[in-house]
Amino acid sequence: MSSSASSASPASSASSAPSASPAPSTSPASPADEPGVPVGTVVALLAAAGAERAVDDAEIRDLLAGSGLPPDAVARVGDGVRHLRAGSERWRRRGRELSALSSSVRELAQLRDVDVLLERLVERAHDLVGTDITYLSEFDVRTHELRVRTTLGTTAPTFPGLRVPPGMGLAGRVAETRLPSWTSSYFTMSQAPHDPQIDATVAAEGISSLLGVPLLAGDEVIGVLFAGNRIEHTFSPEEISLLSAFADHAAVVLQTARLLARAQDAADETRQAYDQLARHVEAMERASGVHSDLTALVLRGGDATAVAEALGKALRCRVTILDAGLTVSTTASGPGGTGSPPASGTDPAARDLGSSPAARDHGTTPARDHGTADPGQRADAVRRAVDESRRSGRCVPLAEGGREVVVAVVAGRTLLGALVLEQGAVEFGPVEHRTAERAAQITALLSLKQDALAEAEQTVRRDLLADLLADDPQRRAGVAQRAQARGIRTDRLASLVVVSLPAELRHSAARAAGRAAGPCGLIGEHADWVVALTTETDPAAAAGLVHTAVRRALGHPVLAVGAELGEVPDGVRAQVEAAGACARVLPALGVTDTAATTDEYLPYTALFGPGEARVDAFVRRVLGPVLDWDAERGGHLLATLAAYLDNRLSPVATGRALHLHKNTVLQRLDRIGELLGEQWQAPERLFRITVAVRIAHLTAARPGPA
Repeated sequence: MSSSASSASPASSASSAPSASPAPSTSPASPADEPGVPVGTVVALLAAAGAERAVDDAEIRDLLAGSGLPPDAVARVGDGVRHLRAGSERWRRRGRELSALSSSVRELAQLRDVDVLLERLVERAHDLVGTDITYLSEFDVRTHELRVRTTLGTTAPTFPGLRVPPGMGLAGRVAETRLPSWTSSYFTMSQAPHDPQIDATVAAEGISSLLGVPLLAGDEVIGVLFAGNRIEHTFSPEEISLLSAFADHAAVVLQTARLLARAQDAADETRQAYDQLARHVEAMERASGVHSDLTALVLRGGDATAVAEALGKALRCRVTILDAGLTVSTTASGPGGTGSPPASGTDPAARDLGSSPAARDHGTTPARDHGTADPGQRADAVRRAVDESRRSGRCVPLAEGGREVVVAVVAGRTLLGALVLEQGAVEFGPVEHRTAERAAQITALLSLKQDALAEAEQTVRRDLLADLLADDPQRRAGVAQRAQARGIRTDRLASLVVVSLPAELRHSAARAAGRAAGPCGLIGEHADWVVALTTETDPAAAAGLVHTAVRRALGHPVLAVGAELGEVPDGVRAQVEAAGACARVLPALGVTDTAATTDEYLPYTALFGPGEARVDAFVRRVLGPVLDWDAERGGHLLATLAAYLDNRLSPVATGRALHLHKNTVLQRLDRIGELLGEQWQAPERLFRITVAVRIAHLTAARPGPA
């Protein structure tokens, strides 16, 4: 440096004799003795030490050229510059890593979806440490297992989802110690126990070196973050520190996201519970309103139609009430209900309950709840649902997942009908089902009440009819006045109908016939029949109405015979007896399920009506010997004679009809000739025999008094 020249001692500087040169010094040079380095050179050296590019020895020597420094000093300066540059590079790299770490954490903090957050977390860790493979294993607090949740860089199909048993492998060690753990060679690792399944997966992936750091939320381990290479690699403290710092920040973000997700789930559950509670309160209010309406219906004497209207209005649905025969009694649609009401009396098998207006507009029939539009299958589905509801007392879906429910209307063990509800604007739930079940109970109560009133009225009308058909003239005399008190004008009664049925069906038949006869008719049981007196002037029409009503109600063959009423009151009994006699004869003619009149079968009515004892005597006089022969010997002469007459007096045809040989038929005809006389086939005699045989056949076939 410039100050070194002036630092010489006065003695030396004063010594100027040419003969006296100083001796070389062997002691180390002091700083004052070293040559000086220009300031510019010092600045250049500092810039080289802080540069991002590498600086070699030649460049340092060039910078120090002309400084006068000895080679060893130049070497020492070069070492110092390189040391300063290495430290600067470390701090520069550390700054980049911290910047990347901060940026990654900020990005992760903006994510709320846990699955997306885990994927992004692994991606950022992969970018930070630059390893071949990065993955995250999630800790299960119940089983203490670690399960590989998210991976990046893996190729083995068994790696995602891999489960690590507690305490096994590097992952188990990290979870237990809550500290980072690493190895440069996994398969020679001895600090953690190996697991065959884990080792097989690691081998399939080709992993050699592995670093794992814990994800901690307080004292709780929530996972382990791993970085691995497929070559042996010794992880530096900087790499371990960087991944650990990232894991610490990521754990906080992940735990926050989980807590937010749980809070959101709790908020959603609370909102759903509130909505459900609100719907339940609304449903309870509807149910309370329906209950009040139905109670008022009972008090003021409502009917099934009023029940359907109240229920449809409250539940905003369509309600169809079926009678005991499961035919439509009434239908009502409230606001939001669907479909148009079918006509009363429609069989559910023949209609489409709840078909949508859109389907009807396009001329199509939608698939119903039971999975088919076939009427027969729908009717079967309705009956099955009614039977199940009858057993359980609860609403039953017409089809699984469908929009219609059925509830039976019962009183004790008696089926009175059913309610069919099609969901409309209000979704059916437990409260709506209970409401429908209460409505079914109210319907049963109203039905029983109406039945009781109808039974009382029927009892009065039955008594009036009994008096009208009585032998005592005094009983018949007061019928007109008593009937008029019930709103019945006997002078307007024009036709009678006799219904022939088994005894156990007559009571139900009388109720059905009463509905057909209307409020101005008289219905009751007399002898072996149900008798209806109606204002219908045409006996055939009256018989048809009664037959249809009783047949539909009972589902049983019904024989209804109509006749003109005659003079009231004295001529009614004779006409009833004539119609009853006709009803006894018709089954012998093969007529068992129809509506007929006495005029259609007048010859038989004349024969078997009042005075039929004379007809029996006629048969006895004509065929007595033949009848006695068959009775005493168990013979078949009468049957042979009837077949002979039916087959135009041909023995051959008679044999074919009876499956007998011609000679057998001839032998029986000879026996008949012996019993009836040789002239039994004379025209006039044969006519009487033919009539007697036909009457005997009808007499044997017709039912007697029950």
